[in-house]
Amino acid sequence: MSPSRLFPLALVACLVAGSGAADRLGDADKGAMLFAQCKGCHQIGEGATDRIGPHLNGIFGRAAAAHDGFAYSKSMQRAGVDGLIWTAETLDAYIENPRALVSKTRMSFRGIPDPSDRADLLAYLRRYSDDPADIPEAEPTALPTDHDLDPAILALEGDPDYGAYLATECLTCHRADGSANGIPSITLWPTDDFVIAMHAYKRKLRPHPVMQMMAGRLSDEEIAALAAYFKDLE
Repeated sequence: MSPSRLFPLALVACLVAGSGAADRLGDADKGAMLFAQCKGCHQIGEGATDRIGPHLNGIFGRAAAAHDGFAYSKSMQRAGVDGLIWTAETLDAYIENPRALVSKTRMSFRGIPDPSDRADLLAYLRRYSDDPADIPEAEPTALPTDHDLDPAILALEGDPDYGAYLATECLTCHRADGSANGIPSITLWPTDDFVIAMHAYKRKLRPHPVMQMMAGRLSDEEIAALAAYFKDLE
């Protein structure tokens, strides 16, 4: 993608990204009870410290992998570089199915499928953010679709030669040699990770507006082809 095309795409996408709808905040007291299933890894509240997972004080508005001193997985670090911010919407998606938002995350949690339970848990987490008044009450806490990617999509076998043709635009921003200078590397990614990430952009679970636009223009077969190309690119 050339810089001259990147800017208008980003501008339009930012306008779209700012129009998120909202559902409701849940019952924080019920959320406190639901948090019991998180306590094995996370602490929250006064005196909270990092355990297997980072403490969750001030989680709203924090960039992914931005809590100093905690050793995040490479996948979470990549999500942070990619611009993932923890909002009610992104936290809701992550709690529903962590792997759908951050592939290969180390959080071994199968997720909470019930939207009401997630809303309650988010309301509880919100108590411990520094400035909860800035969080729109109407920000979405439930997404209308199942985030699990269709196994048939993951099973598609991409054509690496076609992927090489499609990758021309990708390589105007991403480095073919796999280096990363502000823009994450996408070379040598496992195919499933690549496909899951691109479909997360298509469903606007991942926040980068330009990538949402780019992924939105690709078919399932084209994403599979790109995954096949970048998987072995050296």
